[in-house]
Amino acid sequence: MKKKLTSEQAEELLKILKTRFEKNMHRHQNLDWEKIQSKLQKNPEKLWSLNEMEETEGEPDVVGYDKKTDEYFFFDCSPESPKRRSLCYDYPAWESRKANKPESNAVDKASEMGIELLTEEQYRQLQELGKFDLKTSSWVKTPVSIRELGGAIFCDRRYNTVFTYHNGADSYYAARGFRGCLKV
Repeated sequence: MKKKLTSEQAEELLKILKTRFEKNMHRHQNLDWEKIQSKLQKNPEKLWSLNEMEETEGEPDVVGYDKKTDEYFFFDCSPESPKRRSLCYDYPAWESRKANKPESNAVDKASEMGIELLTEEQYRQLQELGKFDLKTSSWVKTPVSIRELGGAIFCDRRYNTVFTYHNGADSYYAARGFRGCLKV
């Protein structure tokens, strides 16, 4: 599968990302768009992944920078969980369903997009930047100890509080998707 945008697609996406960046400076204070754009242009596969996030209405935006690794972090910043919903947690959970299998699963879908599920810590970091998932919920990266017992965790925001819940990894709901992280 080709994981590179045409020059026109890349230009259009960069325009969208720059506009979002400028409208939401509280998410990335002291970061310079020109440096981020330059890094994106040198990594076309990352730009492709951001386009996948954008195409599923994730509204990716820069939320941080790690000086040690020289990486920028993009999270899905859409108000509600992106339009990649009705997915069980991972392939083993999907495979275990005998009936009414969903289209796919969150872990594999994220991998296909070239992103990772947000961790619970990253999800809470996102919630410090705004109010997200007031009507939906999002699968988050589940610790192995929970997954080995058949469970998976998800988060949302209700009553002005961020909650972490558990469910069988094979469950899926129309209002539950996943939020991704891309490091560039």
